[in-house]
Formats: sequence, structure tokens, C-alpha cells
Amino acid sequence: MADNLETLTGKIWTSALDGDDHGAADAALAALGDGLPVEDLLLNVVAPIQRQVGDAWAANEVTVAQEHIVTAVSERVLAAAARHPAARARHVGVKGRAAVACVDGEWHAFPARLLAEVLRLDGWRVDYLGPHVPTPFLPIHVREAEVDVVLLSASLPTRLPAAHEAIAACRETGRPVLAGGAAFGGDGRYARLLGADGWAPDARATAERLTAGPAPGETAYEGSNGGTGPAGQEHGHPTTPTGQEHGHPATAPDREYGHLTETAQELIDTVMWRLGERIPAMAAYDNRQLKHTREDIGHLIDFLAISLYVDDPTLYSRFLLWMAGILTARNVPEDTLFPALDLIATGLKGCPRARATVEHGQEALRREHGKDRPGHPF
Repeated sequence: MADNLETLTGKIWTSALDGDDHGAADAALAALGDGLPVEDLLLNVVAPIQRQVGDAWAANEVTVAQEHIVTAVSERVLAAAARHPAARARHVGVKGRAAVACVDGEWHAFPARLLAEVLRLDGWRVDYLGPHVPTPFLPIHVREAEVDVVLLSASLPTRLPAAHEAIAACRETGRPVLAGGAAFGGDGRYARLLGADGWAPDARATAERLTAGPAPGETAYEGSNGGTGPAGQEHGHPTTPTGQEHGHPATAPDREYGHLTETAQELIDTVMWRLGERIPAMAAYDNRQLKHTREDIGHLIDFLAISLYVDDPTLYSRFLLWMAGILTARNVPEDTLFPALDLIATGLKGCPRARATVEHGQEALRREHGKDRPGHPF
């Protein structure tokens, strides 16, 4: 079976890189016709292909366009599998009704789409709301459709504030909320931190989690029982960064987080101006290179802000290590990160937590300098 799956994965991967959605779908349907379970196709072939193309992009082995093509082909394979008789016969909805949505601003929808299909195969009626769902519409749908459980997806940590608001809004309906996706950390720490009732690392684990129900002593699926929340608030009563009770989103963020987000563009301008003095080669950069440099500085500041939001310097360190690997794969010396970080730290006057977070990240970079980088930071 493992050899067959490896062969099938290779066929679909090759077709996907060629943009051959018909060839990929034909290979998948032939495997289903030979008796491959639909879950095995989705979880052991399609999902690994998505991870593979993400790693290939990080290693500079495929372009952004190729990554999008592979995802589009994977969507075609998933759609073909969902219409296969083996799958359609099981879309009965006997376990209840689930809403699956990407949080506001999150456009990486494929993981949520895959989860929706796995839950359908597991006996759930699923409302798949798609990418970038505005938060105010989530509780409206949950109430009107009488949804039993809400599953929220976010891939980028920069979506965590939106996820926080979505979790709060959905919990006000009284329905349990489970979170998933790389944004919430490899162990789900940020899902619990922001008040979700549960977290699962992938679609299979989510289906199993829903089937199992609350563990002994839990009030929902994975109730709060200790730890710290955003900006150091107790997790036993989930809070927003200002200390208000979870479910009542803050009107003003934590001071340092708010200051950084409000002054981000000004800080980017300052860093770009002074970085040219620190890196003489920038004088020869063309417009495309300058644009990419500015975007990279923006990412450095965005992830710093999110690290403040969840009060976790290690999030920033992991991001910096990942970014160093991305730059190295593109023949950009990772040493260029240090002057940029120095200039960011200089601009953080009156923000001791932010400066300490940058220094923590710089130290992590120094310790790991020259080592192999992981394929994904979260």
C-alpha cells in the first residue's frame, strides 16, 4: 500500500507541476476505482503534496506561480474525489452540522477545504464558508443554520488578531470553537491562548477530536485550565490584550502592540532609508529589489507585532530562522537581517518588550547561524 501511495503521489505531483489537472484527477479516480479509500487519497496523497510544494517554494525550487498551479490542481483532485460514489454515499450528516471557515484576511483556504471534505466523509453535514470570512457574518450563520460546532482555520500568525475576534464572536453563540492551521503553533498554544475550545493539528485529528467529544473534566472540547493569555493575562478567563473578558473584543490594543501597528509604515520608511547606509550594495538595487526589501522589512515588523500580541518572543525567533532560510535559498546573505533588526530595535523607543523580543530573535539567529533551516517556522 505504501508503495502504491508513493507512486500515486509521484504521478499527481508531476501532473500538478505541469498544470495538468485532468491527468491528476484521472490518476486519483483510477486509484479510487481500484479500492483506495477516499480518506487515504486526501490525507496521504493530496495533503502531503501541498506540504511538498510549500517546502519546494521555501527552498526556491518552484516559483510562486507554480505553487499556485499545484494548489489549483490539488483542488481539482479533491473536487473529483468528493464526487466519487464512494464519497457521496457517506455525505449523510448524521453526526451534526459543522461550519468550516478561514478567518478574516486568511486566503490560504485549501487546508480548510480539505478538512471540510474529511468531516463530510466522517458523517458531518458541513457548511464550508471558504477563505477570508468577515467576522460579523460568522455568528449570524452559526445561529441561523443551527451549527453544532465551528472550525476556524488560519495559516499565518499575522491572522491571529482576526482569529481572536472570530473565536470570541463564535463563542458568544454558545457553540464550541475548534481552531486549526499553522498560525496557532505546532502544539496549538495560540488556539488555547485566544480562547478556542480545542485545537487539532490536521484534518484526521480534527475528525477524531469531534468524535471523541469533551475529555473528562472539560466543559467543551479543550477548556481553559491555566497558562497565560495575550499580554500576560490569565488563560483561565480568556482575555483580550487590554484585559477585557474574552467575548468582548478590545477597543484599544496593548500599548506596545498598538504603537507598533500604528507606526509600522513610518518605521519601515526609516529602516529603508538607514539600511542603505549599512548595506552599500543597496545603492545598485533596482526597483524590484527595493520593493522586495521593503516587503521583507514589513514582514519583520508584522511578525514582531504578533509576537507582542501573544506575548511570545519565540514566535519571532522561529520566524527569523525561517526567513533566514528563505533568504539563503535565494542567494541573499542572511547576515543582512542583522542590520535591519538593529535599525528596527533603534526605532522602538519606549517599547521595552518589543526591543527584548528583537534581541531574543537576534540571539537565536546568532546561535543557529549556518545551520540547516526547518521547512516551516510554526
